[in-house]
Amino acid sequence: MKEYSKLSAAEIIAGLKKGSFSAVEICHEALSAAKNIGHKLNAFITITEGKALEQAKALDQRMERGDTSGALFGVPLAIKDNICLSDYPTTCASHILDGFVPIYDATCVQKLNEADAVIIGKTNMDEFAMGSSNENSYYGAVKNPFDNNLVPGGSSGGSAAAVAAGIVPIAFGSETGGSVRQPAAFCGIYGLKPTYGAISRYGLVAFASSMDQIGSMARNPYDLALAFGVACGRDSSDSTSVAFDHPNYPQLMTTNRKFTFGIPREYFGDGIDPDVSRNIDEVKKLLQKDGHKFVDISLPHSPLAIAVYYIIADAEASSNLARFDGVRYGRREKDEDLIAMYRKTRSAGFGMEVKRRVILGTYVLSAGYYDAYYLKAQQVRELIRRDFENAFQEVDILMTPTSPTAAFRIGEKISDTLAMYLSDIFTAPANLAGIPAISIPCGTVSDGRPVGLQLMATAFGELSLFQAAARLDKIKG
Repeated sequence: MKEYSKLSAAEIIAGLKKGSFSAVEICHEALSAAKNIGHKLNAFITITEGKALEQAKALDQRMERGDTSGALFGVPLAIKDNICLSDYPTTCASHILDGFVPIYDATCVQKLNEADAVIIGKTNMDEFAMGSSNENSYYGAVKNPFDNNLVPGGSSGGSAAAVAAGIVPIAFGSETGGSVRQPAAFCGIYGLKPTYGAISRYGLVAFASSMDQIGSMARNPYDLALAFGVACGRDSSDSTSVAFDHPNYPQLMTTNRKFTFGIPREYFGDGIDPDVSRNIDEVKKLLQKDGHKFVDISLPHSPLAIAVYYIIADAEASSNLARFDGVRYGRREKDEDLIAMYRKTRSAGFGMEVKRRVILGTYVLSAGYYDAYYLKAQQVRELIRRDFENAFQEVDILMTPTSPTAAFRIGEKISDTLAMYLSDIFTAPANLAGIPAISIPCGTVSDGRPVGLQLMATAFGELSLFQAAARLDKIKG
């Protein structure tokens, strides 16, 4: 067998169909990597060994009958620990969910099971998906496989680390303001935030419901497209999910189509590492040589996106997290007085970042400040959405950096909240507008840390993103 850590999902599927190895063998390789490499990186909260081996054995029995029909047949996957998986804990990396075991699978998990994927574990994350570095987990920080002194990005840092370290070829995370794309950039892999409504949120523990999305990560664009094609589609359990045409994306990725790329001037100002800009310029030259066009455009309200994002996201979080009060889910602190029990449970169960955002969200929703903050933020959000709508009348795809810098050191920004929040300055606008975006590895800074390139398309334009990513992958060699 070719070294397991280098196998793509497509190669695993092909190898299983040829009989080069069994599903159980692949599962054991993934579980071993999760226990060893994953433990060193602190990438996993739960290893789902029992269920994974049971799935793999069942797949081997089907292979003996000549049945290998699943789109992800035998592929080991990991899912972020805010996605419900029955019979195993869903912790959201929070002390407050100690002991919570869901009795159902998220719709995304159901679809992965139907596609014959093998889920080997649940990955570490920032608590309740609140963070940009994966340092806010109750279970400790995740380490970047490139350099264990660096953050992997957040909040889906555990999923990104698992893919980058070769533990699994595909992992699923969640996005509210960049939590798939930014860790993908920091770890040197591909990450997709789909169109809002493209993948069901049923079974995803809510942070900010109007922006939350399940997204996927992989080491190549074809596996990323394969994962999205399996997970997407309308779900009657999620009223925000959308029915749309979703073809066999990997089969349509090879194309000679020439794209018109828009370069938003607001994304290339002060604060960007010069090495990041240099890598973007090099990619631009490669694409121009390949016959693609570039247009300078403006997204005038983008500089307001971070402020708008943190007002709306925290407001929604303060509402969504009210359910974690010691009554129905997880841990409960004892007190004879009901209000005191609520207070003690939330004080002991939530970490500092979650408390900060709940307090801020409650403040902006309060009677005296609703119009000044929350309502105003929603109005500006609509202006941001219209900026993108206007831009896509001129161009096919927008190109920006994924993050202004490469991965930073663990502890470097943990006490500087504003600097941490600015890590999402280029990713949050796509969440506010509900459009799809992808992060693509596009080089390194001077000391070798990976750099991510972001592409954004109009709603349900994922195929264009996959095609552009595949074309860039080919011309880079």
